[in-house]
Amino acid sequence: MPVRLWWVVLTGALATSAALAADVDAFLSGTSKACVQCDLSGRDLRARDFGRAKLDQANLKNANLAEAILFRATLTRADLSGATLTGANLNVVDAKWVNLANANLEGALLFEADLGSANLAGANLKSAKLGRARLNQANLTGAKLPGADLRGARLAGAKLSGADLRAAMLNGQNLRELDLRGADFSMGDMVEADLRGADLRDAQLAGVDLFGANLNSADLRGANLEGANLTNAILTDARIEGAKFEAAIMPDGKRAE
Repeated sequence: MPVRLWWVVLTGALATSAALAADVDAFLSGTSKACVQCDLSGRDLRARDFGRAKLDQANLKNANLAEAILFRATLTRADLSGATLTGANLNVVDAKWVNLANANLEGALLFEADLGSANLAGANLKSAKLGRARLNQANLTGAKLPGADLRGARLAGAKLSGADLRAAMLNGQNLRELDLRGADFSMGDMVEADLRGADLRDAQLAGVDLFGANLNSADLRGANLEGANLTNAILTDARIEGAKFEAAIMPDGKRAE
């Protein structure tokens, strides 16, 4: 590379770095709401108010955002892998393609959050409020969602295999044709859920309320439905080889032996 061109490239890189550093300083001091592509990795940002902030493509890996306010913030393609967001307010956040792998979102508020195509693999979402959240095409493989409220959430194309959904609220949820292999729904609420064609092989559905649920053509091979309530449920063409129905209330209202 000619010396002059090399100098131009170096000068441009230094200017960009200085500009990003200035953005970080302004953002953390509260004089700016924008910190696009900023490096905030590992920062202690507990209980900070970042409502309506612009953090697209920001690096927030392993940052501590416990109890932080991110209401209506934009986090498109931001990296929050391993971040702590316990009790954080992420209501109505725009976080399409965000990386939240192994993040801790226990008790977080995510009402109407847009998490389309987000990576939430292994994330802790225990007792999180995800009502009407957009989780289309999101990766929730192995995610922990016990007690989570997912009523009205959009889950088309989401990956939930191996997820922990014990006691989660999924009543009326559209789970049609989803990969739910090995997921644990024990003691959950799935009243009138649409599970047509869903892959529920080896899933845990013990004690689940499936009243009126549509399981037409669902694959229930090896699934555990002990004590489940299947009153008025539709099991037409469902594959049930090896499934356990002990003490379950069957669609005709009779309890299986």
